[in-house]
Amino acid sequence: MAGHFSEYGRPIEVDGGLAVRSKRGKIGEQWWSRRFVDVLEGICDPGRLARGRAYARKGQVIDFALTPGRIKARVQGSRPTPYQVTITISHFDEAQWNEITEQLGARAIYRAALLAGEMPHEIVELFTELGLPLFPSDLDIACSCPDWGVPCKHGSAALYVLAEAFDDDPFLVLAWRGRPREDLLDALRGTPDPDEEAVDPLAVEDEPLDARLADFYSAAISLGRLRERPGRTTAPPELLLRALDPPPVKIRHVPLVDILRSTYRDLGKPEE
Repeated sequence: MAGHFSEYGRPIEVDGGLAVRSKRGKIGEQWWSRRFVDVLEGICDPGRLARGRAYARKGQVIDFALTPGRIKARVQGSRPTPYQVTITISHFDEAQWNEITEQLGARAIYRAALLAGEMPHEIVELFTELGLPLFPSDLDIACSCPDWGVPCKHGSAALYVLAEAFDDDPFLVLAWRGRPREDLLDALRGTPDPDEEAVDPLAVEDEPLDARLADFYSAAISLGRLRERPGRTTAPPELLLRALDPPPVKIRHVPLVDILRSTYRDLGKPEE
C-alpha cells in the first residue's frame, strides 16, 4: 500500500549536501531551535522523524529555500531524481507585524537584543500574549515521494536541517513567519527608544537653595507614610533571568529558567 511505502534501497550519496552537525542525540543547540524541534517531535510520527534525522546527518538534503510561510527543499533518496519537499505554515500579515514591531520596540530589553542580533528568550511569551505563536504547531508538509505518511522521512530531514539553520541565524524563525531580518530591524530602528520616555527615578527639580532655607531640612513626606508610598518605577521580578543567558539545564524536560521564572514572579508579589 502506498501509505506504507518506504525506500528499501540505500540513498544515493550527495556531494556537498546539507548535513547537520549533530551526529547523535538532539538536533539544535540554541533554545529557539530546540523549541522548534520539541514542537516537531510532539506532532510528527516518531519513526519517520528518526529516519529523517538519519537522512539529515548523512547530508541527503541537497538544498532548501525559505520564504515567508514556506520552505522548499530537495532531498536525495535511493531514486536518481531528488524529491521535492514543500513545508507551508501560516505567516503573519502586515497589520499583525506592525503590532508585533510596536510591542517589541516598546520593550527595551527586546529591542536592544534584536538590534544586537540576539534572540531574547522571552520573545516567545510576547508572541503568545499577542495570540500569534512564534513556533507553528500546524505544518503542511508535502513531498513528491510515494509515501503518504506525513511527514515522510524526506520532509523530516528537511525539518531537521531547518532546525539547525535556526541555530546559525535565529532571524530565520521570524522570516518564516513573514518578516525578514533587515525589514524587522529597520522597523525597530524607526520605533521610539523606550529609554527616552522612561521616568528617571533620581530626577529632582532644580530649585535655588535660598528659596528653601526655611524648610531645607524638613521631610518632604511624613516618616509614617514613607513605607506606604508606591515606587515610581517597577522592574519585573524576573529581570535577572531576562538579562542573563539561560543555563542549559532541564528538570523533567522543562528548562530550568522557565521553572525559576514562575518562582521569581511569586517572590515579587506583594504580601497580602
